[in-house]
Amino acid sequence: MDSFTTTFTVDRNPEAAFAAITNARGWWSQEIEGRTDKTGAVFDYHYRDLHRCRIQVTELIPGKKVAWHVLENHFSFTHDKTEWTDTRIVFEITAKRDETGGGETEVRFTHVGLVPDYECYEACSQGWGTYINGSLRALILTGKGHPNVGEAMTESERALA
Repeated sequence: MDSFTTTFTVDRNPEAAFAAITNARGWWSQEIEGRTDKTGAVFDYHYRDLHRCRIQVTELIPGKKVAWHVLENHFSFTHDKTEWTDTRIVFEITAKRDETGGGETEVRFTHVGLVPDYECYEACSQGWGTYINGSLRALILTGKGHPNVGEAMTESERALA
């Protein structure tokens, strides 16, 4: 299975990467409700009337790994509205030390089950690329990511609320 994966390296320690990843409001979306930093916690993501999902935090290993399980998903723009349902999102954090003891940290993001056969694959992989390689990387390096910010609800969104 060719799940979507992207990797970047930063001049920060693994703990800084872990802290940023678990702060999904800081890099993904301010429209997240629920905890993203506790194993077993469930959170909801919502972006306008295009995408909403419910995700459970399944694994947190400080400085090493974060894993989520997509419990429910709805896209308004695909034939199969539930394409992400039952997929996993995994962040693997690896210290890259040099001979002087300094070094960098590699963050590998894999959306296990987001495959090229999915109708949303192109849009979703581009979106993840922007959030992971742009916003998350910036949050780790500078303390400021570029998450979606809250937007005024449309009429159809208000009807769903």
